[in-house]
Amino acid sequence: MSKVSMSKVKSILDEYELGDFFLSSSKRTIMGKGVFSVVKETRKTKNQIYSLPVRVEEAFEQANRAGHPHPIVVGAVPFDYSEAAKMIIPEEVKVTSTLVKDSGQPENISLQPYDIQYIPEPAEYMKGVNQGLNKISSGQIDKIVVSRALNFKTKEQIDVKQILKRLEHHNKQGYTFAVDISDVNTIRNKETVSTNGKRILFGASPELLVSKNDSTLFANPLAGSRPRSDDPKEDQRRALELLESEKDLYEHAVVVDMVKESLAPFCESMDVPEIPSLIKTEAMWHLSTEIYGTLKQAETSSLELGIALHPTPAVCGHPTELAREAIYEIEPFNRSFFAGMVGWCDENGNGEWIVTIRCAEVEENDIRLFAGAGVVAGSIPEEELNETGAKFKTMLDAMGIEKQ
Repeated sequence: MSKVSMSKVKSILDEYELGDFFLSSSKRTIMGKGVFSVVKETRKTKNQIYSLPVRVEEAFEQANRAGHPHPIVVGAVPFDYSEAAKMIIPEEVKVTSTLVKDSGQPENISLQPYDIQYIPEPAEYMKGVNQGLNKISSGQIDKIVVSRALNFKTKEQIDVKQILKRLEHHNKQGYTFAVDISDVNTIRNKETVSTNGKRILFGASPELLVSKNDSTLFANPLAGSRPRSDDPKEDQRRALELLESEKDLYEHAVVVDMVKESLAPFCESMDVPEIPSLIKTEAMWHLSTEIYGTLKQAETSSLELGIALHPTPAVCGHPTELAREAIYEIEPFNRSFFAGMVGWCDENGNGEWIVTIRCAEVEENDIRLFAGAGVVAGSIPEEELNETGAKFKTMLDAMGIEKQ
């Protein structure tokens, strides 16, 4: 029978099998195994995402009637509202308070030999940034996130478990995740492709969209970044430069303002720092703001809060709808689940939702990586290209591939 258990193992990742749900943070690790039930889809409309909490509630009710003792919904929501979310209630959920971090260096891997495709080519990406800048200078939008992808084809099947272990080992303060999206039709280069094998969305995001525990919510928007340096003095210089950059502080403020505006209707009170702080990953420095709120209604779910925020200007732009339309015009591929959200929610509405960045989608020997950069007035196309290159580094390092 399905159950939720507190598991004390050397590493819960040792139990991971292709298709399991996995999410680790500095606070807890969740592993979902098997499929007890699937959250129903609705007709593909722009408003599909707004009915998702209702469909999740129906799935909880059905699971309880069927005898599931502790149903939890896990899964992923795509960037585009009109595409299908992938949400299930697992048969079994294992939880640890924290993932053991001292389990040793994971084994080295290498995907070589491989073929690589740039989508778009670097020069075309910079043209896309210029298109975004033209829309900004004409007053159509204030910010747009322009993304690109790297597609690798390898000789051997890609070992998702080993890459996950490397991601978790090197991103201890972030959120390492894996979600089975096999049943979802993906769109490649704006052509629909139905997948037959296991298709896995996985990565190591630095950014929490929102979490909810009883009547308390927490959001941690990130926007404005610099690549890390191996030289300690240069690394510190970049961090201080980021804290003083007018362009990056403006980009960050746009995101924070939107998060406040979106969460305010749900909250009795909110605590929003006036000045951002810095957080770091192995690859990047980011401007960060930690936002706490007390909910008006404790039953408000983490999923409702996540949908209210999704997508933030950190992954889309501002104003949201105009930036989204510009993204569809500029980017030569469909984002699929990149820049969406991944996470979990229980019957009480408690849960956490992560922004789906520093990620990839993989099927057998085909893996696609995604990265984007925020474009505002004053952005320089070559610098945005370099920023996406630095963001690819999280996945590339885990895959044993040199920077592209």
